[in-house]
Amino acid sequence: MLVYAIGLTTRFRRITVREGMLLEGPAGWGEFCPFPEYDDAECVPWLAAAVEAAQVGWPAPVRDRVPVNAIVPAVSPSDAYDLVKAAACGTAKVKVADAPGSLGVDVERVAAVRDALGPGGAVRVDANAAWSVDEAVAAIRALERAAGGLEYVEQPCPSVAELAAVRRRVDVRIAADESIRRAEDPLRVAVAEAADVAVLKCAPLGGVRRALAVAEACGLPCVVSSALQTSVGLAAEIALAGALPELPFACGLGTGALFTADVVDQPLVPQDGWLSVPRRAPIPVPDPAWEALPDRAAWWAERYARVEALR
Repeated sequence: MLVYAIGLTTRFRRITVREGMLLEGPAGWGEFCPFPEYDDAECVPWLAAAVEAAQVGWPAPVRDRVPVNAIVPAVSPSDAYDLVKAAACGTAKVKVADAPGSLGVDVERVAAVRDALGPGGAVRVDANAAWSVDEAVAAIRALERAAGGLEYVEQPCPSVAELAAVRRRVDVRIAADESIRRAEDPLRVAVAEAADVAVLKCAPLGGVRRALAVAEACGLPCVVSSALQTSVGLAAEIALAGALPELPFACGLGTGALFTADVVDQPLVPQDGWLSVPRRAPIPVPDPAWEALPDRAAWWAERYARVEALR
């Protein structure tokens, strides 16, 4: 087992350092990295996903590469423009609603992203469940105008009922993320007609095979997104995207650009907007630049033991 602590290039999900544990098994390496605020029960599928990668491996892919979207954190419009230009992707996912009252700057950021992509690119936004229903409806309409059309809005509100209410009032597709990966029943979103798109992350869903089962059962178009992992865990998310029968959207798998370092010597980063589908996770290379301090390594070892006892 190896424990890492790696800084982020910019604040993302309100954190500046990402931590996790890497597990080795006969099939390769897996990554166990639920966020610190998650309780032990919520961490169980994250450990199951890591064990799947290390002990069993993944299903055979049906494609050799997957399209990837550019990632735009809550940065200034000029920085957003530069990020999209540098990413060379045809789709950009823009973080919005990062702070109360941010709609004005969110609109400017989205407009800058549209300028960088040009008229043929796809713009999607992610609110991380920050809005009420009325706030979401107003914000979506403003952001859609700024973007000249949105591909979809990801998780505008916290609950399934709120997503369904927003979906009835706007013409933009609604994508569900937290309502799937943090739900006791991930299929409620489809049953309630609360979303047009399912965002899948194999780590919180319990592994690639479990995520594929959710995709089949929900019957919605799917997009695969990273859970902000290093290249070890990211390989599993790419494997999921590679194994889905259909992949109509670019995937949120370019998060390696948000890390100041990685645990492997050849990180999984997009080339011209695409990522190759790996057959197994890359091998980490121990390095003091990313290894966690002893107190954090002990914290993760204790967490692992508690979660393993629940699995």
